[in-house]
Amino acid sequence: MRIGIGYDIHRLEEGRPLIIGGAEIPYGKGLKGHSDGDVLLHAVCDAILGALGEDDIGSRFPDDDPAFEGIASVKLLEDVAGIMAGKGFKIKNVDCIVIAEEPKLGPYSGAIKKTIAGILQVPAGDVGFKAKTRERMGDIGRGDAIAAQVVVLLKEE
Repeated sequence: MRIGIGYDIHRLEEGRPLIIGGAEIPYGKGLKGHSDGDVLLHAVCDAILGALGEDDIGSRFPDDDPAFEGIASVKLLEDVAGIMAGKGFKIKNVDCIVIAEEPKLGPYSGAIKKTIAGILQVPAGDVGFKAKTRERMGDIGRGDAIAAQVVVLLKEE
C-alpha cells in the first residue's frame, strides 16, 4: 500500500468555463490555467504521482509546453492513471476536498465522483468528495480562487 497527497489552487477569472472534477459547472468565472485549470483533477494527479514516488504534475505536464495548452485535465488524469497501472498499482480509495466560497458544489458531487471513478476504474463509492468554504477569509473566501486537496491510497495489483 502507498499513500499520496495532492494540493492545487487556481485563481478565478472572467470568460473561462469552470471545470471541477471533470464537470462543467455553470458560473460566471472559470479557473485560470495553462490547461482547463481543473484544481481537483490536478490534485488527484499529484496525489497519485506522489504515492508512486514520481515528480509532480508541473514536471510531467509543464505549463510552458504548448502541447498542454487548453488540454482537458481529464486527459492528464488518464495519463497519470496509465503510469500508475504500468507500475502495478490500483486505487484503493480517493478522498477529495474542494475549497470554494462559491458556487455551491454539492449538486455536482455525484457527477464529479462518477468522472473520477470512471477514469481510475474504481466504484464511485471508493471516491469521497466534500465541498468546503473559507468562511469569507483570504483569496478563496473573497471568491478570487478555488483550491483542492486530495489523499489517495494505492494497492499493488
